[in-house]
Amino acid sequence: MRFLTLAAIGALTAAQAAHAEATLDLVGPISEYKLYISEQTDELLTDTEQFVAAIKAGDVEKAKELFAPTRIHYESIEPIAELFSDLDVSIDSRADDYEKAEADPAFPGFHRLEYGLWEKGSTEGLDPIADKLLADVKDLAGRIESLTFPPEVVVGGAAALMEEVAATKISGEEDRYSHTDLWDFKGNFDGSQKIVELVRPVMSPDDAEFLVTVDTNFATIDGILGKYRDGEGYVTYDHLTEADRVQLASAVNTLAEDLSTLRGKLGLD
Repeated sequence: MRFLTLAAIGALTAAQAAHAEATLDLVGPISEYKLYISEQTDELLTDTEQFVAAIKAGDVEKAKELFAPTRIHYESIEPIAELFSDLDVSIDSRADDYEKAEADPAFPGFHRLEYGLWEKGSTEGLDPIADKLLADVKDLAGRIESLTFPPEVVVGGAAALMEEVAATKISGEEDRYSHTDLWDFKGNFDGSQKIVELVRPVMSPDDAEFLVTVDTNFATIDGILGKYRDGEGYVTYDHLTEADRVQLASAVNTLAEDLSTLRGKLGLD
């Protein structure tokens, strides 16, 4: 049996005290973040209702028009939505996760509807999938409303959102049928930036240079995305050249690396 020395116990107690203090400092930012998540979830629900209504009316073009503006809200709340893995799978999984890919009857959610709208050009057979999506989004909204937000997840979400873009989305695999990936990137970007904005007031003055670097990186990505604006949205991702994607990936990776240290700076590691 191992016994801790007095020094080890003291260090452990000090670490626990520091973590508790950091958590207390974040009470205000976490409350504000929960309000932000609630607002985004409300918009997700409202937009999903309209998206589903278009599908059930057989209006392919209207449903296509609503697809990306609806999903952007889900992308902005992803660190919290992913806490409910069953709903995240049902809402946002991809064909690769299923044995028969797009032909698998178990393939659900946004991307199954995306496949039908863009690849099949039809709403035929999509009503039950759309109904399930709406039910899942309603379920998600209810669960989020009663959730106590873990500070580690909230603060870590700033990096997680950008890491996911860099790791799995730059390739264009997310919205592979509609190529509306830039909307998703914007949702991830906004969600990440919101977290930094909310924790900024409780960060140490010693982190001023770090925040300048992060702000500069956010501005760089915002400028890159701005080049691809098209009206209220973005051009489809297939308009970007390989060089464009490399530039975007480089900026996202740089930001993700910086944000990966945010939890530690706030005493949450």
